[in-house]
Amino acid sequence: MAEQFRAGRTQRAERAVVEACHRGLEVGRLRDAVLASLRAVIPVDAAFVATADPETLLFTGAYAEAPLDAATAAFLDNEFATEDVNRFATLATSHRHVAWLDDATGNDRFASPRYRDIMRPLGLGDELRAALVVDGRCWGYLCLHRQDGPLGFTASEAAAIARLVPHLASGLRQALMLQGPTTSEPDAPGVVLLNEDLSVLAVTAQAEHLLSLVADPSPRRLPLPVPVYGVATALTALERGALHPNAQPTTRIPTTAGPWLSLHASRLRARRGEGPIAVVVERAQAQATAPLLLSAHGLTLRESDVARLVLRGLSTTAIANSLHISANTVQDHLKAVFDKTGVRSRRDLVGRFLATAKH
Repeated sequence: MAEQFRAGRTQRAERAVVEACHRGLEVGRLRDAVLASLRAVIPVDAAFVATADPETLLFTGAYAEAPLDAATAAFLDNEFATEDVNRFATLATSHRHVAWLDDATGNDRFASPRYRDIMRPLGLGDELRAALVVDGRCWGYLCLHRQDGPLGFTASEAAAIARLVPHLASGLRQALMLQGPTTSEPDAPGVVLLNEDLSVLAVTAQAEHLLSLVADPSPRRLPLPVPVYGVATALTALERGALHPNAQPTTRIPTTAGPWLSLHASRLRARRGEGPIAVVVERAQAQATAPLLLSAHGLTLRESDVARLVLRGLSTTAIANSLHISANTVQDHLKAVFDKTGVRSRRDLVGRFLATAKH
């Protein structure tokens, strides 16, 4: 009887999560609803939720509960510059999008630098991580922690999270669609200078203004949104050879005002040795965010290819030649694009995803 009761409670919690994911909530409300429902059936002592750029897999926003918020820089360094189990990008690109620490280490938590150096000092033990992937694209990450002790996550709990992953990813993707392009005039870019330990060296007034538009629930200990530190850490990892050579320390993040921001980290050269890390902050051009927003509408990879070429102004024949498909196939894909994005013509598609003040 008790087992049936627990099973029924788990099913109700899963239904509550699924319902929240398809309710059209913005990211913060979706996160709160999901964590509340999960905690009703899965013991969780601390949680981390992040949104991600599906092309670069870097964070576009992050929320960390105590005590995780006290070690953001250490977690970022572990994620990008340390060999460890269950890294988010690895989960996003593997066939298995959910994993937990005890299982990955064979119950030897000390085999994980993340546990030894970060989690154990914070009093945390096992962790369950999920890359939120749907239709082959990753829209965010979920990480659940338990206090240090013998109680770890179970295969049944991991299976429950795995069942919810496509719904959680769809919820984040839908929230992204609410952050569509607007018609505001572009601002000049700003610059953030960071020391090697990611402490803030300087921030231009324009960067300060642009970053103030980001609805980022970053830990109060951090003066800047988490994605700024994320691209900086990705840069240092690239310099150490810890990232794939083709990886780029760049990401795009939404703002409360509507326009998206583009962040890119690079290294300034000093006369003696390495200089500080510069993160350029600017309003993303519509051409840069269009592929992201197209993906948010659930387009297949081929449909996205066709749509991007339409946005570049290519004709049906040119698209067919570029993709090595027939003109009829191009038209079939384009019809699917129109249906999914809610437009009726190429002109409407361009107007929606490349909207500017001049339009």
